[in-house]
Amino acid sequence: MKKTLLLAFICSLVTFGLNAQITSVGIIGSATQGAWDNDTDMIQNDTNPDLWNLTVVLTDGECKFRADDDWVVNWGSAEFPMGVGVQDGDNIPVVCGKYDIDFNSATGEYNFTLIPEIGIIGSATPNGWDSDIDMCNDPNDPNKFYITIDLVAGEAKFRKDDDWAVNWGSPDFPTGIGVQDGDNILVDKAGEYFVMLDTMTGAYSFEENITYETIGIIGDATEGGWDTDTDLDQDANDANLWSATVLLNNGEAKFRANDDWEFDWGNTGFPMDTALLKGPNIPIDSGNYIVSFNTETLIYNFIEVVDFTSIGIIGDATPGGWTDDTDMNQDPDNNSMWNLRIVLADGEAKFRADDDWLWNWGSGDFPAGIGELDGANIPVTAGEYIIDFNSITGAYNFKEIIVFDTVGIIGTGSEFGNWDDDVLLEKDPDNEFHFSGVVNLVDGEIKFRANQDWTVNWGEEAFPMGVGTQDGPNILCVGGTYKASILTDTGEYGFTDPSSTVDIVDPAYVNVYPNPTEALLNIDLSADEFSGNIHIMIYDLSGRKMYNQHRSFNTNMTVDVSDLPIGTYFLQINSEKHMIGKKFNVIK
Repeated sequence: MKKTLLLAFICSLVTFGLNAQITSVGIIGSATQGAWDNDTDMIQNDTNPDLWNLTVVLTDGECKFRADDDWVVNWGSAEFPMGVGVQDGDNIPVVCGKYDIDFNSATGEYNFTLIPEIGIIGSATPNGWDSDIDMCNDPNDPNKFYITIDLVAGEAKFRKDDDWAVNWGSPDFPTGIGVQDGDNILVDKAGEYFVMLDTMTGAYSFEENITYETIGIIGDATEGGWDTDTDLDQDANDANLWSATVLLNNGEAKFRANDDWEFDWGNTGFPMDTALLKGPNIPIDSGNYIVSFNTETLIYNFIEVVDFTSIGIIGDATPGGWTDDTDMNQDPDNNSMWNLRIVLADGEAKFRADDDWLWNWGSGDFPAGIGELDGANIPVTAGEYIIDFNSITGAYNFKEIIVFDTVGIIGTGSEFGNWDDDVLLEKDPDNEFHFSGVVNLVDGEIKFRANQDWTVNWGEEAFPMGVGTQDGPNILCVGGTYKASILTDTGEYGFTDPSSTVDIVDPAYVNVYPNPTEALLNIDLSADEFSGNIHIMIYDLSGRKMYNQHRSFNTNMTVDVSDLPIGTYFLQINSEKHMIGKKFNVIK
């Protein structure tokens, strides 16, 4: 308890010290023009240095406040439009609009005050003629405004500043040119609409967002013939994407909505094409397919599901050259997943099935990508890798393996108290990536490094647990005797009581899939004895925390990573007795 209180006290002093040194405060996040890459700086009050202000146009999304363009000091909360931000708090959910933002860097208090500009009003809107519904300003064009809104049959107009002094109208629908004091716009059909207005030209449009209860495939190529739809499943993260695994015969088919011919799509291309509304029937070759259809882009795809006897990697980067495949290992729980640990040379490679070129996959991307049938050779950099490949989607990942002779702890907080001498840890005989040992620390700063050299080192401010990154910041340690552990393939580290059973678990006990992924990351913890409450975090390669959630333990969990940019990330899972780290890749 004393150690916990001491750590909290030290953290409060550090936070106070950092707050006293703040030179700038900015707002950052997906709701801002700079996204998560660049801060939009606020203006400091002339008489009170803790007060900051900004007038800015924001989009639907999330944001945080942070100091000095860095994540060392940042504030967040789940409350909007006002709340109290805390260090490393939740992202602030933002509704689009033009705002006057006030922030207090001493207390964390913030307030987003909406500045009304352009609104839509009328009997067709939820508020009737009583009040405007504010529209969102396009951050890239001050003259363009938009909103997604439910309308009923009726009339509407646009106006400025909740006042009739400036307004736009026209009898035309769904598109037209609004003019000052023009006619009311006649909305002739109830529905959800994406509405746009250009205040410079008066041009407007009402684009109906059609909601489909079901999307199915129908035709003599399907089990139900032309009488009964075979329904597809809607994607949990993309309402426009529908897919299912379907056994098809030689014949024809179409996609249609709501088991009705009001909306149906087809075209002549197979296995992939862009469908046309009321287009021709799709010619089908018999087979078992993953069928997908996007109701927004109208792109459809039939990916054949084939149970291959073997999948191998071949090419001049492999031991067998372009002559002999090096066979991969099939996942016993998923016939489409294959993996292999292998030493590769500089060169090129492809995946192929059953030692034959009939089925082969390649792409110009490395170390991760989506292999296409008969695609380009994969350019390979020499090294030892664990390779994952999905024979249905073509997704692949080459994860380089680097095994170090030694790993040690160095810094002013180490036993030697300097940045010259390492306190060496012991390599786990059963896991070449796991190094651990009992160490004595004093208050100070430390890092992990490999082979007693700075070429490879790991750091991150978090203590006693975190994910170290190459050339990351120093770890701010608290004095005491600890069992130190690090996994060199993920950077996951921890300092625990020497007698504690808490330890870093071999990442082999965690299965994350698909990897790489576009949207959902599935986590399988059934191979290890996790229990109770767990803490899931995701870090990017710079050590920035991108995801932070507490959950009750379940052997199979899913994390939505669709908002993450393309790249490599660290998944960290903590419980009362275990810590596990795992790398994964996001692709689009």
